[in-house]
Amino acid sequence: MNFIKQTALSVGFDACGIAKAEALIEDAVFMKKWLVEGNHADMHYLDRNFEKRINPQVLVPGCKSVVAVLLNYFPKQKQKPESPKVAKYAYSITDYHTVLKLKLKELEQKIGIKYGDDCISTSHQHLFVDSAPVLERRWAERAGLGWIGKHTQLIHPGLGSYTFIGILMLNIDLEYDLPILPHCGTCTKCMDACPTKAIENGTLNARRCISYLTIESKNAIPVEFQSKLSDYILGCDICADVCPWNTKWAKQNSHAELSPVTNILEWDKSEWQNLTEENYNSNFSYSAIKRAGFSKLKQNIDVITKNNL
Repeated sequence: MNFIKQTALSVGFDACGIAKAEALIEDAVFMKKWLVEGNHADMHYLDRNFEKRINPQVLVPGCKSVVAVLLNYFPKQKQKPESPKVAKYAYSITDYHTVLKLKLKELEQKIGIKYGDDCISTSHQHLFVDSAPVLERRWAERAGLGWIGKHTQLIHPGLGSYTFIGILMLNIDLEYDLPILPHCGTCTKCMDACPTKAIENGTLNARRCISYLTIESKNAIPVEFQSKLSDYILGCDICADVCPWNTKWAKQNSHAELSPVTNILEWDKSEWQNLTEENYNSNFSYSAIKRAGFSKLKQNIDVITKNNL
């Protein structure tokens, strides 16, 4: 096992792979079409920095290698069955962005000591956790960490798709991993299970996606989808939960930093329905739930409450 992979595991990541930095030609063609069709909904940031998004050498001049790391977040416990649902990625007390960035910085420091400071850009951001125009899942796939399933998530052999992805771009040539061929076959369980039919032929239409509707969208949830949220008030795990590979591979994470907010596991319907802004701030100020904001979360709770009457 090479130094970078071994070090990534030693700082707490569950998997690491390395890919050659080069333009993602096929992704550029797909993404242009996807954007033209409006599948990104109101996420207009996806329109910007297109060349940087599909070419790491434009994003980080001098970049030669892309290191991708995974962190398993599948929880040990789940919410009460009758409770309004929060996607598993947001269970933890600490926002996963913070957790991954700290581990990536530790990995970067150790790489710098081993290979010299010149291997890391000092003029451009080169460490990424959902924070820049980077196609994280594609780089993880190219780094041999799995394949992108029909539900558009990375599926790692041994971990499944409940993983966070971190990216570190380096200005040195390294040994590169080979991609894994897709193993979804003829299975369509993720597409069949999606209540809003947001996934079609492996393409996600954000305008119909429960995760988008309950987090990213600044607008009220359209009436046609209000009865199809499946009790989710933040994010959605439906397509991942039905994936046979997750049934086989998903396993409880061992990361203390991802310990869940106690209230997420213990609260029932009434406690979520009576959520106040003060309660929201005191319980979720450091968690990924804060991304939605109190008003949006409260609106989502009201929608599923109304539809369950």
